[in-house]
Amino acid sequence: MGLTTATALAIHNFPEGLATFVAALEDPFSGAVLAIAIGAHNIPEGLCVALPIYYGTGSRWRGFFWGVVSGMAEPVAAILGWLVLATTLSLEVYAVLFGLVSGIMVMISLKELLPTAHRYDPEDAVVTYCAIVGMGVMALSLVLFKFST
Repeated sequence: MGLTTATALAIHNFPEGLATFVAALEDPFSGAVLAIAIGAHNIPEGLCVALPIYYGTGSRWRGFFWGVVSGMAEPVAAILGWLVLATTLSLEVYAVLFGLVSGIMVMISLKELLPTAHRYDPEDAVVTYCAIVGMGVMALSLVLFKFST
């Protein structure tokens, strides 16, 4: 289970690394803020990888290792983005990259996260409310970010 989670999170982390790279190119401050936010949310992701491996093997180092490996997809994506796109960056390339990354994230949410949440909450006691609160938090953060720059 831990290795499956590590693989899924590595795939999930790849577009985040690419998004951070593109954001940092456009505005280093935005890139730094995004990197800090993504880094903070990687802590529970790393635990989701490390804990099943630790409990399955009894090895803290093995759990830690696979947690780190799953998180390394982000810097790898940023480096690959730089290698591939450093000479061809334009407004159109930015638009394509942001569109691809946001599309990937939206599809993961709609096709995987929400259906899984509803499977654990078949009466919909909390999922819809939490999704709405999450959207509100994101909207508020965008407004606050707009006023901070």
